Amino acid sequence: MRIGLNAHLLAGNAGYRSAGIHNYIAHLLRHLPSAVPQDWQLTALVGAENTLIFEGIQSRRSRMNTASPMRRIVWEQLAQPFALGGFDAYHALAFVSPLLLFKPSVVTIYDLSFVHYPERLPTSRRLYLQTMARLTAQRAKRVIAISEATAQDIYKTWQVDRQKIDVAAPGYNSAEFRPLAQAEITGFRAQKGLPERFWLFIGTLEPRKNLITLLEGYAAMPPEKRLPLIIGGGRGWDYEPIFAAVEKHKLGSLVQFPGFIPAEELAFWYNSAETFIYPSVFEGFGLPVLEAMACGTPVVVSRASSLIEVAEEAGMMVDPYAPENWTQALMRAYDDREWHTNARERGLVEARRYSWENTAQQTAASYRQAFESG
Repeated sequence: MRIGLNAHLLAGNAGYRSAGIHNYIAHLLRHLPSAVPQDWQLTALVGAENTLIFEGIQSRRSRMNTASPMRRIVWEQLAQPFALGGFDAYHALAFVSPLLLFKPSVVTIYDLSFVHYPERLPTSRRLYLQTMARLTAQRAKRVIAISEATAQDIYKTWQVDRQKIDVAAPGYNSAEFRPLAQAEITGFRAQKGLPERFWLFIGTLEPRKNLITLLEGYAAMPPEKRLPLIIGGGRGWDYEPIFAAVEKHKLGSLVQFPGFIPAEELAFWYNSAETFIYPSVFEGFGLPVLEAMACGTPVVVSRASSLIEVAEEAGMMVDPYAPENWTQALMRAYDDREWHTNARERGLVEARRYSWENTAQQTAASYRQAFESG
């Protein structure tokens, strides 16, 4: 079996494109060769600028630099079909396969944010994704979602046969995301000028992260119980109201925005925080929650979307739309040390359910169902 995998969303440089989908694809490609039969040949189709190498996977670079979305779309639909002739099957690792595809296919869908939050993308990209991703999912032999919540969303929104939607949740690097020694934590706090106690959010600054509601709940707390709140992440679409809310409630001395957090620092930030707060109302999975739990940091999350299945019984669940709910949750996070201890232990146990080895095994199972059944 010769399988071609469209991996053009891989990026070699750090930054926004190194997070999210890139992270999932890169880890999947590292673990997939050990999950499939030895006589299967895997070939990753990558952009001309890509230099990443994965043991057990051949790389085929296009002549075209596909770093920009529009150039990638042109390659995806016009050039890619001519690159697939030698393959028995095809895996679109991010949403879309070419229209001119005449072989069994699998597609991975990370979320439907481009459907539910269309404002976040330029019109041309939004229409392309909304049209082509839906058509790709309907035509594919198997659809891989990264959470049960996303699987249900695909089924309900696009009327894709639920029986052909599989779930391959992401994992995490357990050697990296783990409880650190106190000396390492103390050193990192000193390096960054962090207080001994603070609450942490990490994610893109955009409306669906629900940060304004969190800030309103935070502002309503008794001042003596407000721990410093650090909101880490790059600026997404319509981020300005978040900063306006900080100014409105006069929280500038308590709320810090360190900007985009490099991947190599994430475990230190999670370990340094007293509690990880994730008020998002829509996620494909919610990887920061998993990473925080793996570091032994208690989590407070929205009772929404995929976060319910990621945190399970380990996290404090909050109905996300009312500020007073966040006020109560933060008060409990501040006062209840027994909850803190229990949440830490439950989070560590919950995190062990996830691994990139499992992701690869689940993906290989989807291949067998799609390709071996014809």
